[in-house]
Amino acid sequence: MFLSRIVLRDLDSIDSPSSMASSKKVVTRDEWERKLRDVKIRKEDMNRLVMNFLVTEGFVDAADKFRVESGTQPDIDLATITDRMEVKKAVQSGNVQEAIEKINDLNPTILDTNPQLYFHLQQQKLIELIRVGKINEALEFAQEELAPRGEENQAFLEEIEKTVALLVFEDVKNCPYGELLDVSQRLKTASEVNAAILTSQSHEKDPKLPSLLKMLIWTQNQLNEKAAYPRINNLSTAALEDPAI
Repeated sequence: MFLSRIVLRDLDSIDSPSSMASSKKVVTRDEWERKLRDVKIRKEDMNRLVMNFLVTEGFVDAADKFRVESGTQPDIDLATITDRMEVKKAVQSGNVQEAIEKINDLNPTILDTNPQLYFHLQQQKLIELIRVGKINEALEFAQEELAPRGEENQAFLEEIEKTVALLVFEDVKNCPYGELLDVSQRLKTASEVNAAILTSQSHEKDPKLPSLLKMLIWTQNQLNEKAAYPRINNLSTAALEDPAI
């Protein structure tokens, strides 16, 4: 937020009548760094931002070490992170039934109150059966477990049809719906599970840091139209780069 305020403040000054008549305003590195130094950020706020990222992304060991070193307390029990990561790992490994059982051990209401998540887990289970060539078992599972849900929800029905279509092709990886067998599909389902568990724990499902970085990129793009200034192009280093004038 603090970076966006700096940029938006500069945008306001550039839009003033006295500056509209001129070309792009040039902001020197010294001037820009002075503006940055004028913004006071509490260390406690930065620490909470880091802890939020570690907890949400599931870095339990790093979160615990950071807690000890910085004195920043997480807003959830760190032990639950380990449980959540075990569920996520099970989905990513294709062990869907194990993931479902672990979710129910954590909180049985998660799947009871989230039919879409439960459907996607069942769909992933069907995909895994197809992946290992258990055709008869896959057909039986689709008919008994997924078909009834498709009758109640058109979106579910379309997903079932796409998944079952994998059985028609000999080269399933190159069929129109072959992406369902990609690792990315497992990761997508695992991410949905992770978000649902976090929500059940009254925690944000997404870390705050990426949102702040997106805001930084947006505000820099807005300012680019009106000024030449030292900007951050490499988010991993956050190094200021002088503008091409």
